[in-house]
Amino acid sequence: MGYLKDSSFYHDAIQERRYPSATYYLFDTFIVAEIDEGIVYTWDDHAEPIVAELSELYDQKGESLVLISNRVHSYSVKPSDWIKFFKSNYKLKGYAIVSYSRKGLIASLVEKLFMRNSFKSFDNLEDAIAWAKSLTKNPEKTSKEKSA
Repeated sequence: MGYLKDSSFYHDAIQERRYPSATYYLFDTFIVAEIDEGIVYTWDDHAEPIVAELSELYDQKGESLVLISNRVHSYSVKPSDWIKFFKSNYKLKGYAIVSYSRKGLIASLVEKLFMRNSFKSFDNLEDAIAWAKSLTKNPEKTSKEKSA
């Protein structure tokens, strides 16, 4: 398992923000989220206030950001809540899930069904961050990733 705090990327984070259900690490063009153990993560209870605050900090609705969900803890996500995210006019350049188990990688496929942007699953944080950096530096890669 790879906590961001234990990686070489930690010192590149612009800011670390702690919320009651998660820690978010903010970078120039991507965000790494580590949701707490046992949380049932929903739009209404968790994501909506965080997304609103982070959108204000980045001064945008997320259209040039990549979100990396670094799943170092066991928790649940309500995948259909992505519909609420997009209906609220938020966007993402890309979304990555880092899962450290086969079960987690399979579960990420359900979330993929609700995504409207580039999506990719990884088994390590380093590859996910490399992908996020390449996606935000190379705009035409977005459409290629969708078809992959």
